[in-house]
Amino acid sequence: MRRICVFCGSSMGISPRYAEQAAALGKLLAQRGIGLVYGGASVGTMGVVADAALAAGGEVIGVIPEALSSVEIAHAGLTELHVVADMHERKAKMAALSDGFLALPGGAGTLEELFEVWTWAQLGLHGKPIGLVDVDGYYAPLMTFADHMVTEGFLKDGYRQLLLADADPAALLDRFETYEPPAPPKWAKEAPGI
Repeated sequence: MRRICVFCGSSMGISPRYAEQAAALGKLLAQRGIGLVYGGASVGTMGVVADAALAAGGEVIGVIPEALSSVEIAHAGLTELHVVADMHERKAKMAALSDGFLALPGGAGTLEELFEVWTWAQLGLHGKPIGLVDVDGYYAPLMTFADHMVTEGFLKDGYRQLLLADADPAALLDRFETYEPPAPPKWAKEAPGI
């Protein structure tokens, strides 16, 4: 793994554990020599994970839409900052720069980014691992709902298994190292790209 994209919030959340775990993840990535790709902001848990990675000597690449660069306050001290036209370009750029995806607790934007890369994996557009850093059970309801989608016949179990979840980000990164993507869907013409 050369770089991991981390989806997280422009807010801190109500528990101090969210910021603590964002900082721990940023430091862990740097210690393992894995670059951080994220949304480019200096606020919320986005700023925390970036600052921690930078403080530990890590590479940090931000990707932020022009319209959000002042609202989310673009981080000025990154290794690289890409200012892009819109959210679609942001997500595509982050995916192209990354070898895997982790989601820290976050809001609707975090979930939107997560669901898009999960959908891309189902469609065979990429074969990169996707993990949820399940801080204090934050993602437990989502995992229960994903199981419900399987039970109700809207999601194949193999696609449910694309989402890896663990409270320990080090354990997720270990699983990423040995991750084998599922075979591409029968309609995919070639192996996963992005």
